[in-house]
Amino acid sequence: MDLSEKVVLISGAAKGMGAHHARAFAAAGARLVLGDVLDADLNALAKELGGDVVAVHLDVSKASDWDAAVKAAMDAFGRIDVLVNNAGILRIAPIEEYTDELWDQVLGINLSGSFKGIRAVIPAMKAAGGGSIINVSSTAGLKGFQSCSAYISSKFGIRGLTKAAAIELAPHNIRVNSVHPGNIKTEMTDGLYPNYKHVPMNRIGQPDEISKLVLFLASDDSSFSTAAEFVADGGETGGMPDLFA
Repeated sequence: MDLSEKVVLISGAAKGMGAHHARAFAAAGARLVLGDVLDADLNALAKELGGDVVAVHLDVSKASDWDAAVKAAMDAFGRIDVLVNNAGILRIAPIEEYTDELWDQVLGINLSGSFKGIRAVIPAMKAAGGGSIINVSSTAGLKGFQSCSAYISSKFGIRGLTKAAAIELAPHNIRVNSVHPGNIKTEMTDGLYPNYKHVPMNRIGQPDEISKLVLFLASDDSSFSTAAEFVADGGETGGMPDLFA
């Protein structure tokens, strides 16, 4: 896939799926603005990728950081074509033990961070004649899990935010879609399950399997897709396999 004409802003880019997305976009020729709060890891990744890559400190819960990231993109490349709202955190606790601080932290990063990112890039995308916004949700945005109330609420919220933004921004040729990964091999999923018998494909997904989907949504090949949910979960949300076979 050739994305050499695209300028891509990725949040949560320093590690995990965000770093895989960054490498995939770089391999496709895109110019990158990578944001994260993990400055050392982010700078190391930017150095690894070389070429047209800018690293910016980005706390997605802060509108001022989003404004600075957009300015960095405009200063370096003069446009923004793609936003990947990838930053997210998971905090596990029963509802009765979930503190206000934990709730506010998860919603502030996962959901409010995505909203602030969308809001920040709209003027640049309008000026460019359009764009693609990819919001990373989860299978937790499609069904419930125990002891993940804030995470699930944030990921369901991203589904709604995606549809609201897509309808509003369609007249400006700005597409907005959500991606719903299942269990993907990253630090966040380490130790969550002893096996994957609840997944029909009976395995964990690999980060590049999500990156390929994200690149498709960033590309003009997905030009008629907006307000849509793209699921990559090995069949997990399709139904339970025969656990007794």
